[in-house]
Amino acid sequence: MVALGSGVAGFGIAQSTPFDGQVTPSQPFTMQTFGIDEVLVTPVAIGLANPFDMAFRGNGDILVTERYTGKLRVVRDGRLLENDLSGLPEMYSGEFRAGLMAVEVHPEDDSIVYLTYTKPIVVDGEPDRTVALLRARIVEDRLAEVEEIFAAKGLDRGIAASQLLFTPDGKLLMSLGGAYVYAGIGDYAQDPEIHYGKLLRLNDDGSAPADNPFVANGEYLPEVYTVGHRNIIGLSWHPETGELWATENGPQGGDEANVIRAGENYGWPIVSYSRQYRGDRVSERPWDARFVDPEVIWWPSIAPASMIFYSGDKLPEWQGNMLVGSMMEGRIPGTGHIERVVFNSRGQEIRRESILRQLKSRVTGVAQSPDGYLYVLLDEENGALLRLETAQQH
Repeated sequence: MVALGSGVAGFGIAQSTPFDGQVTPSQPFTMQTFGIDEVLVTPVAIGLANPFDMAFRGNGDILVTERYTGKLRVVRDGRLLENDLSGLPEMYSGEFRAGLMAVEVHPEDDSIVYLTYTKPIVVDGEPDRTVALLRARIVEDRLAEVEEIFAAKGLDRGIAASQLLFTPDGKLLMSLGGAYVYAGIGDYAQDPEIHYGKLLRLNDDGSAPADNPFVANGEYLPEVYTVGHRNIIGLSWHPETGELWATENGPQGGDEANVIRAGENYGWPIVSYSRQYRGDRVSERPWDARFVDPEVIWWPSIAPASMIFYSGDKLPEWQGNMLVGSMMEGRIPGTGHIERVVFNSRGQEIRRESILRQLKSRVTGVAQSPDGYLYVLLDEENGALLRLETAQQH
């Protein structure tokens, strides 16, 4: 890491990598945005190692996953605790993007935590991997009653991303990506015998609900809720319509935000607006009446990560806006940011804005706290948890 010294871009003491110029702020700073003259950005925790996801507890704790270290960290009273929560199982972390991913707390008991991770397994005597879901209870500074409650059928050949979200009726949604055409596994998304390239709906014990859309006909595995996805990382409920939305990564361009409906097929890789990394089209057909078309498309790609629809009072001008973490734009490192998408009263997109580009960092986590602040995770070796609010409210 290279120290940049005081006053860099107005952020105070900062850090940078020699590869992408990433700037990690150590002091609060303000920035101008469309519609809000000054947004105050406060570093809540710095020194996180590639943080991926976060969850909020009623006692004020913020749980943060570090993907490659496989650690579950705790931010308490505005400070990152030195020790992680012990008790997690061994994780596969031998490749980029493998390790600890999503974290979610139970809606009725936030001492119960759910996590997805890359699980090492042995197949025919050789080391391999899949994605698993575990449930545990937080007891002081450790995890107790740690139990694997679900493991994906099939093998993770493309470093599958995963996200978690509870539904209003107490079911647990779990995305499973990894259906990459370039790795020869794009067909995973349509394969009825494996879980990859799907969105799953589970009971809180990891079992399949009896009312899942494919339980009766057996067309897909009973846990499957929707099919035809490449790599979902963002899941969020729209606060006004109650619709479930998901962000999905294309390779080059053709990133999507979709409205998710039970039993639907979203078409990957049969139809796509994307191009392969080498430049040719994924499919000659961008759409087909058999499949659900996306609500939002990104050209160039922004590598969308987590997403929310903001509904708090700390940034009132952004209420109803979709906020999406971008890991990079146009396949250029150091271009990550927050993407703000504005819709009209009919739910049609009318405006986009890029925020926090000056940090030149991958943004994975975007979340609204129970008290209405916007929190952001910078996914870097020297990563950070930031809090955003209107400056005048501070």
